[in-house]
Amino acid sequence: MRELPRDRLVSTALRLFSERGFHATGIDTILAEAGIAKMTLYKHFASKDELILATLKRKGDELHPWIAQRVEALARGGRNRLLAIFDALREGCADPNFYGCIFANAAAEFHDVDDPIHAEAYRQKRWTEDFIHGLAVKAGARSPHALALQLCVLIDGAIVLTHLSGNTEPIRQATAAARILIDDSLPKPGPKPGARAVRPVRKRGAKSGRQR
Repeated sequence: MRELPRDRLVSTALRLFSERGFHATGIDTILAEAGIAKMTLYKHFASKDELILATLKRKGDELHPWIAQRVEALARGGRNRLLAIFDALREGCADPNFYGCIFANAAAEFHDVDDPIHAEAYRQKRWTEDFIHGLAVKAGARSPHALALQLCVLIDGAIVLTHLSGNTEPIRQATAAARILIDDSLPKPGPKPGARAVRPVRKRGAKSGRQR
């Protein structure tokens, strides 16, 4: 099915912004790539900033359901689902069209926290923290908020270093660190109900502590 002009504008802009950055990509370049007249652009968007906001929302609408679906498909159980986020991250970063995190890139280029683009980038990034928080609650983490934030720090660091280095070794190391944090946060498995305590076996010839 052929894309509507607005959808084609957003998808083209999203690709170019991801590859080249926001400030470095001009409106004329987007229009030429999309094959759309400037009049059509301003019919849908009052400014370039509005188009940028639309691309960030589009990226979130595409990325977030994909992450949730991959986690569900990759793992069962609370602990494994928390770790599966890093498996999904590895898949995403291995994509040939991976250019780092577009939300982090947007926040860096529009660094004023009151800028609507910065605010939208932060809102999209918060989705990951909220998603992990939900998984941590279901897994029984002692402090789900702290665990979610810790894992987000690992994820964002892994994305940056993977983008810089061109390999996924940072994700492997982040996964190892995440495993430690998750295991420390989740309750330790106790004895199964009905299980009998095992008494220590006294070595033959050992003296009793009782006095005769």
